[in-house]
Amino acid sequence: MFGWKKKRRTSPNDLMAQLRPDLSRESLGVGPSFPGVAPNPLLSSDARKRNAELRTGALALGVLVDWREVNSNPRVVLMLDVDTADGISFRGIADEDLTITELTQLAPGQTFPVRYRPAVMDHYVALARDADPAHVQQLTDEIASRKRT
Repeated sequence: MFGWKKKRRTSPNDLMAQLRPDLSRESLGVGPSFPGVAPNPLLSSDARKRNAELRTGALALGVLVDWREVNSNPRVVLMLDVDTADGISFRGIADEDLTITELTQLAPGQTFPVRYRPAVMDHYVALARDADPAHVQQLTDEIASRKRT
């Protein structure tokens, strides 16, 4: 009654955007439907569930636009322009743990096979390290032929 105000609870995504403005929706280039980068994906049940679904997701190709180092693990957020086999293009965000060697080899314009969830389409993708090279080449040829026409 006197001087007591109920504080609005800050979501983890709002907190992450306050702590790291370079990881906000605007700076990553995604829309308001993007749930945000989890401060610690190992402690977030939503992030663990999402990562499990992404491991079995549909294959697509992502071209690296930029990346942000989140902490010293080295955990990075990769921003990729993704093209799918269905002809859909979107900005994808991959939250990955990379080795120091992989981190030093990152360069804008690199193409990576990625997995995404077609039913959700929330901008989250994951690097498809287990993808069959023949299937990736077939997907690359299919996307390239569609862009030429």
